[in-house]
Amino acid sequence: MLPLYVTTITTAVAQWSDSTHYYIQLSSTNSINRANAKSAYLFNNGLRFSIQKERVRLNWSNNWLYGQQDGSKTNNDFSSTFDANFYRPDKKLFYWGLANYNTSYSLKIKNQLLAGAGLAYSFFDTETAYFNLSDGFLFDASSILENDLPIHYQTVRNSFRVAYKFVIGSFIVVQGNNFYQPSLSKASDYNIRLTNDISFRLNRWLSLKAALTYNRINRTDSENLLFTYGVAFERYF
Repeated sequence: MLPLYVTTITTAVAQWSDSTHYYIQLSSTNSINRANAKSAYLFNNGLRFSIQKERVRLNWSNNWLYGQQDGSKTNNDFSSTFDANFYRPDKKLFYWGLANYNTSYSLKIKNQLLAGAGLAYSFFDTETAYFNLSDGFLFDASSILENDLPIHYQTVRNSFRVAYKFVIGSFIVVQGNNFYQPSLSKASDYNIRLTNDISFRLNRWLSLKAALTYNRINRTDSENLLFTYGVAFERYF
């Protein structure tokens, strides 16, 4: 299933002073499609809150996705993540740590807890160009459905990320976060999470945006692909 829907999304990337700054994001997505005797709908709701000083940034985000098609459930996916970044004086190299909880009907995840830490390096970090590579290790404690059978397991994953943001002519913004997370004990057990989008700014806070998100959990042989388009609102205080 490839749902098309309107969404309100924000991205918090900025240059900060030593004072404390706050950021909040609320998103609500709805898709309803009815033709003859067939129907499909999808609801996506998210909340994100950030606190940042010059050397530390804390983020907490939550997202719930629910959908049905012709009376059958297709999505009931919830994710909650807390992460922290600790910056060095030059801001290029920094340390990160996170804790993440997931449950996903579409990806056959009953419960998943990820926690770990690592390093990241920014090759560019300006108002118009940002490119960052990060790597680290995550402890994964999961309860999943493998071949429709409940499996409980624990593993350590390498988590490699490519993140970027480019502003073209103060009007077009292209950005993305892309993860590859293989298990250290089994090469065929890997997760892929890709999110990339393009925005067209209408003013300082409002943009038109289109985004493509792909997730694959290879151990459960499950994946989802989401294409979103709509309005983006960004605000700091």
